[in-house]
Amino acid sequence: MKPFHPLSAVDQLVAYLREGIMAGTLSQTLPGVHKLGKELGVSPKTVVAAVAKLKHEGFLKDQGARKKSLIVKPTGKKISSLQISILLYDLNDRALPFTIELRHQLEAAGHITSFASQTIIDIGRNAKKIAACIDKSQADVWIILSGSYEVLHWFASQNIPAFACFGRRQEVKIAGAGIDKQTSIHKATKRLIELGHRKIVMIAREERRKPEPGAGEQAFLNELASNGIKVGSYNLPDWEETPEGFERALDGLFKVTPPTAIIVDEVSFFMIAQQHLARRGIFAPQHISLICTEPNPTFSWFLPKVAHIDWDTKPIIRRAVRWVTEVQNGKIDKQQYSTKSEFIEEGTIGPVPKI
Repeated sequence: MKPFHPLSAVDQLVAYLREGIMAGTLSQTLPGVHKLGKELGVSPKTVVAAVAKLKHEGFLKDQGARKKSLIVKPTGKKISSLQISILLYDLNDRALPFTIELRHQLEAAGHITSFASQTIIDIGRNAKKIAACIDKSQADVWIILSGSYEVLHWFASQNIPAFACFGRRQEVKIAGAGIDKQTSIHKATKRLIELGHRKIVMIAREERRKPEPGAGEQAFLNELASNGIKVGSYNLPDWEETPEGFERALDGLFKVTPPTAIIVDEVSFFMIAQQHLARRGIFAPQHISLICTEPNPTFSWFLPKVAHIDWDTKPIIRRAVRWVTEVQNGKIDKQQYSTKSEFIEEGTIGPVPKI
């Protein structure tokens, strides 16, 4: 375990003012020492020390005696390191290979990383909870994993240096990188229709369905509609995000109009769904076709092998690290990048079973 080094009041103030300068919320000149100390609740000595550090880093410039410090947004000067807070979707994401490699690459570049005190699951869609989570951190920049629309929109509206990995970044003006899953979901849905399926359901979390369907979910609905299949809540059902709620949702699908194919978002939900169906004597591809929208190394051990959507996460990690370097150099952009995915047709899909 790395040694823990708590930040002093001076370092905390430096990080706070530096973030404001980079985000543009502080510009032209810095308020006077006493005024700034009173506004932020710190002593004049703390302000003086923080200002000295920011001058050394090139963020502030003297204009002479009794004159306010000039704010300079560096374009070429590199800050030694940044405090990076990673906002996880849920606690299980700590152990994901993507998260581990992302932290490794950021720390290899000389930065300090930590996890936010709450997860996106904890925060939900509550703006006050998002703000409270940010207030507890001294981060210079944020990296958000699988952010909901509400969380990403909040970050974008606050001008906080933030980078979105995956999630609903495409609907928000925020820097980010992720997967072009909609093309592969389109191909997967098209293939099911070619195999004779008309009763196709996609199971996805609430933030993928609301306030409007995400890009992948919309690609699924569009492909159904373009083939003359009437779309509605049956195809993208609401469900309570608890273990019991997931079980009830699966049971409900087979009460009136049983689906012949299910596309499941997230590996964990796919495995739970497959287990649930097996308890009912429903197996793929004999009785139903199943597709997972994510890759997993264990799929190669399944018999039959799982039809899924595959991609490489390395370009996303590289882009995130490059973006942090740009912030380090005083540049903040809001460009988004997508890496390609591929639909892998395996043994869990087949023609509609004959009754």
